[in-house]
Amino acid sequence: MGKNLVVYFSPTGTTKKAAQKLAGLTGADLYEIRPEIPYTTADLNWQDSGSRSSVEMKDSASRPAIADHDANVEAYDTVFIGFPIWWYTAPTIIKTFIEAYDFSGKIIVFFATSGGTDVMKATTDLMETLNGKGKVRGGILMSNPVFSDKMLKEWVNNLQLP
Repeated sequence: MGKNLVVYFSPTGTTKKAAQKLAGLTGADLYEIRPEIPYTTADLNWQDSGSRSSVEMKDSASRPAIADHDANVEAYDTVFIGFPIWWYTAPTIIKTFIEAYDFSGKIIVFFATSGGTDVMKATTDLMETLNGKGKVRGGILMSNPVFSDKMLKEWVNNLQLP
């Protein structure tokens, strides 16, 4: 397998666990997307239309600042990008990350965690953000309670990564 990077955004720790599992299976390096201003519990309250996450997700131009830009994606063949599903898609900070790097010649694989929403809308939205740079392969929701190590291994094998 080529050189892999697992990038993730995980304000609650759920996506971090999925990212660690995926990195362990693929032998990938890990990189956490950290917001310049960390999210509080109140910021993540999806039931409050005035919460930070609600405001960001209502604004398609929102690009929350990232604490650093040290991912060094150019050193990798495949970049897995993981996030929680917010409002049926990826948090806008993922677009901030994608727009900060050149993914030309890279394989990009999205993975997400959610209580029930699948990853397809997020994948479509993020493909638009990539604007033809990089080749997107697959996408997976990793929060199903019956999602086993065996299923993850089969999914990775089916990606046919370099």
